Amino acid sequence: MRTLRPALFLDRDGVINEEVHYLWKPEDCRLVPGIIPLLQTAQSLGFVTIVITNQAGIGRGMYSEADFHVLMEYIQAELAPHDARLDAIYFSPFHPEHGVGEYKLDTDCRKPAPGMILRAAEEHGLDISRSVLVGDRCTDIAAGTAAGIPHLFLFGNTEAAPCEGSYRKIDSLSEVETTLRTLSA
Repeated sequence: MRTLRPALFLDRDGVINEEVHYLWKPEDCRLVPGIIPLLQTAQSLGFVTIVITNQAGIGRGMYSEADFHVLMEYIQAELAPHDARLDAIYFSPFHPEHGVGEYKLDTDCRKPAPGMILRAAEEHGLDISRSVLVGDRCTDIAAGTAAGIPHLFLFGNTEAAPCEGSYRKIDSLSEVETTLRTLSA
C-alpha cells in the first residue's frame, strides 16, 4: 500500500504567472512574486505541486494546446534554476458556451467542477485531507470545496464579491507557507 501524499494545488493565471488576458506567449509571461519560495517550501515538505487551470482560450480558438504546452515548458524552465518545479499540470481547454468544435463541452474537468483535482488525486496518490489549494477566482475555491480540500486560499484582488465556502483571503503567497509547515509537522 502506498502512502498518500499531500498536494499544493495551484491555479496558473494570477497565481503562478501574472494575469494576462489569455496568456499563451512566453514573452508575455511574468512569474508572480513569491511563487518560487512557495514551490520550494512545498517541495521541501513533501507536497506534490500540481497546476489546475481552465484554458478557455484553447476552446475559443485563440491559441492551441501546443501553444499551451510551450508556455508551460517555459514556466518550468524559469523555475528550474531555483530548484522549483511543477510536478503535474492539468488543464481544461473546454468551454460549454464559447468553445469551438470539440471544445464546446460542459465537463467535470472545468472549474468550478472538481474533475482536475480528483483526477490528480487518483493518478498521484494524494491525500486531499492534507492538501492546499491557491486560486485567484471563486471558481478555484468552488472546485477545491467540491473536491474536499480543507485548506483553500484566495489570492489577490480578482474577485470583487466574496466567494461561497470557507477559505482564507491572502495578499501574499508567503502566507500559504505557514499552513504547509503546519500540515507537514
